[in-house]
Amino acid sequence: MNLLTRILCCALALVASAGLQAAEPLTIRWEKNYLTIGGDFPGEEVSILYLEAYCRPGSTDREWDQTVIGHKAELVSHSADGRVIKLKDTLTDGVVVEHTITASADAVDFQLVAHNPTAKASEAHWAQPCMRVDRFTGSSKDDAWEVYPPYIQKCFLFVDGVMTRLPTRPWATKARYTPGQVYCPQDVDRNDVNPRPLSKLVPSSGLCGCFSADDKLILAIGWEPYQEIFQGVITCLHSDFRLGGLQPGETKKIHGKLYIVPADVDALVKRFENDMKESRK
Repeated sequence: MNLLTRILCCALALVASAGLQAAEPLTIRWEKNYLTIGGDFPGEEVSILYLEAYCRPGSTDREWDQTVIGHKAELVSHSADGRVIKLKDTLTDGVVVEHTITASADAVDFQLVAHNPTAKASEAHWAQPCMRVDRFTGSSKDDAWEVYPPYIQKCFLFVDGVMTRLPTRPWATKARYTPGQVYCPQDVDRNDVNPRPLSKLVPSSGLCGCFSADDKLILAIGWEPYQEIFQGVITCLHSDFRLGGLQPGETKKIHGKLYIVPADVDALVKRFENDMKESRK
């Protein structure tokens, strides 16, 4: 046995004697429009209404039912190991969006392909994956309708490249629907976002997230491109992805990442930036 092999064996023995084991990979399942991520983390499951809605532009000050574009979701396949799901959304205007969702040890990857096979332009400008964070943050759903629900103190986004905790200042309180808080990026028309109170603050990244109840882990999600970041009224946090409409015959790709990782914000940001390099090209 050479020296390198001996060192490796000793290291493995020390890990085993300490009772340390590698974390089990995340698992995913989809049923009745809900994507559920399971694993060894606070709350043991994260539920996402996937997808809550596809939306038209001009939405910031308009009745919600006039903004939503109806869609039908179907499960195309689900791997036996609970690691890969393929979905297909068919919008009422004919657009088809195919989703490949893949779970790894501490992340979930979303690869979307949106195609308009019709002869008419589509108004599908953005869509909402509604991530529920109550179990992860140890919060209650009962007080989620307050102007400053307690769970948002665990939530964050990035402004001028700096992690910024909620509730942000200033805090908008007037909109067609209240409460809640919407953050619109620089390159998106402020008339085209969720009809909840719109913050004056401009996010510098589509990445947002929250800390676990014990502050040891982060649950984060981000998309490229993205339409808005949104704190909702059902202990939810959104990074909503952008389509920007589709011309006849046009195809677009959207990339998303969800992370459940140690509470190292700098490491999370570096990883997200690296993961999105190709998508931004």
